[in-house]
Amino acid sequence: MACLLAPAAQAQAQVQVHVGNLEQHIAAVREDGRFVPTRALQRLQEVETQARSAPLPVRAEFLTQLSTVRMRLGQNDLAMQLAEELIAYARQNKNDVALAKGILSKAYITFALNERRASHLLAFEAEKIANRTDDLPVRVQATISAGQSWAEEGNFPFALAKLQAAVDLARQSNSPSSLAAALNALTLLYTQMREYDKGFEVLDELLAVSSTLESPGRMAQAKNTEYGLALDARQPQRGQRALLAALALERQLGASGMVAVTLVNLSDSYLKEGDYARALRYAYEAITAGRLVNNEQVEATARLNIGQALIGQGRLQEGKQSVATGLAYYERTANQPDMQAVLLEYGMALEKAGDMRGAVTAYHRERGISNLLFEKQRQKAVYELQEKYEAEKKQRQIELLSRENQLKSTEIDNRRLQQRVWWLLALVLAMASVIVGLLYRKVRHANVQLNVKNQELKRQSSRDPLTALYNRRHFQEFMRSHAGKPLPAYGDADVVGALFLLDVDHFKHINDRYGHAAGDLVLTTIAETLHDVLRETDMIVRWGGEEFLAFLPAVSRDGLDDIARRILNGMAAQVIHYQGQAIQVHVSVGFAPYPLAPLGRPLTWERSVNLIDMALYLAKAHGRNRAYGLRGFRQVERTTLEAVEQDLERAWRDGYVDLSVVLGGTDGMDSTNTGTTAHGRPAGASDGVAAAAIT
Repeated sequence: MACLLAPAAQAQAQVQVHVGNLEQHIAAVREDGRFVPTRALQRLQEVETQARSAPLPVRAEFLTQLSTVRMRLGQNDLAMQLAEELIAYARQNKNDVALAKGILSKAYITFALNERRASHLLAFEAEKIANRTDDLPVRVQATISAGQSWAEEGNFPFALAKLQAAVDLARQSNSPSSLAAALNALTLLYTQMREYDKGFEVLDELLAVSSTLESPGRMAQAKNTEYGLALDARQPQRGQRALLAALALERQLGASGMVAVTLVNLSDSYLKEGDYARALRYAYEAITAGRLVNNEQVEATARLNIGQALIGQGRLQEGKQSVATGLAYYERTANQPDMQAVLLEYGMALEKAGDMRGAVTAYHRERGISNLLFEKQRQKAVYELQEKYEAEKKQRQIELLSRENQLKSTEIDNRRLQQRVWWLLALVLAMASVIVGLLYRKVRHANVQLNVKNQELKRQSSRDPLTALYNRRHFQEFMRSHAGKPLPAYGDADVVGALFLLDVDHFKHINDRYGHAAGDLVLTTIAETLHDVLRETDMIVRWGGEEFLAFLPAVSRDGLDDIARRILNGMAAQVIHYQGQAIQVHVSVGFAPYPLAPLGRPLTWERSVNLIDMALYLAKAHGRNRAYGLRGFRQVERTTLEAVEQDLERAWRDGYVDLSVVLGGTDGMDSTNTGTTAHGRPAGASDGVAAAAIT
């Protein structure tokens, strides 16, 4: 028997079908919104009238997707208006799911506007609201955003806990797309944390889940994540393969924005390999693609890659101009962390090209940003501690008042009887406190002055008055205070301490020809240059006269020659102008890892310094403007350490010590000789292993 619906019921059924179709349409647009926003915008505008009059869940999802699309098209003002509309609509209807979506949209737009801290606070707020709901996909998205925010603030433990929780929630939701998003974020975090093995484990699952989605965009995103992990894990070939696969998927999808980013990453990949021709090709393609989607960051990054590639090809001035164009974007957007990384790469490119002055300038700017970021983090930590202290103080006051209010009413009369006695005692104490206070202020003032004087005397006793470097006495006290303590545990056998001893070449000639004032200027310039080429954590000492000593607490064992080369070329790049005359300065260097441990027994620091002093003497004896490094000992049981100390060169020739020789540049900032290194024994050694001929 057929059943006929009343007109009202029939109309309601038609509306429900219409709403269901609309919901499916908006859900289908979601993928395009992430990867092809121009196409998504057109499809959303087709149903805008119906969506705005639809029930709350459908309308909320529509506003979320439309805001996301506007943001991805760079239309941040329109995107923010839509996010605010969604937030107001959600609050009016007291719907936490819609409210969480609106605040998340606002967080993403705020991040796109380079307001990172405000974006993080919005993400944290959205997570709290989302966790009040039963909507697992929204909770996953909010938890991912909170985890990424903690990572951007450098709080990796919080970030890891959040993203692992997001993965667990995504598994419960039975939503492969939510799981792919959570796994992608977790892989990126492990990359940042340099936990590469764990990163590859999560990546394998990410690629497997992405392959089940039949979404070229999701797979391309996963391949880009694979590129970042492979690059940091020093697997450049795997990274390039991932990028090329991502590029093919993105072009198939028509995802112009993703194509632009992948092209600039390919350019960077080939740049790191030294394939400058391909780096230039992909960088120019990235500029064209970036302009199509109005992505200034892509174009700026491509300009930086072009500049470094041109520098690598020897086209120094063209390269510098291109880098300056790219840097202008980062300066305008005040993106300090990215600016720091860019300057470090730029300095390395200039150093490799032999432009030591330009490299030092870039490193100096990078160090300034590093110090600024550190100071901001320190201030933030202080403010947070102050807020915590104030909150705890208020809590203690509340608890105290609560306890006082719980006293029995019978105690009130007793307090009144005692008040008269207390008033008398208070009067006596007040008079005494005034007297004591006056005396205390005088004593405190005297102590402050005494402390200032003591600090000044301590500073004067530990610093060289001319260069403001630490003096020999301070270094000796420092080393004596660490004598007998366990050796530093760096967690990596390739990380060691190091000692470098420098002596100015022909310093007496400089004093005799230009005068002692010129000699003093040379010494202060060397001190400043050492601060530029070494790190803040390195101890730099004026060892005496024209000698300087540097103690580096933790460096790569394989990087000692590079540090010596940086010192030599940094000094050679300095031209000191004194009374209209240009003074070119070179130094000779002796160096060694610290502690030195022949036969497994660490030498005292005094004997280590004595050995590098002998290495310095070899550098002087064999031409100056070079560095001799004592890398280690061989078959010391066949001789004695005393014999090695008496004649280091003979010990080298006989094969008992391993020395490296680093040659410095000869013509300052325009020198193309960035230094050469040789290891082993000198030519003519008994086993025929040639390293550097003795001249």
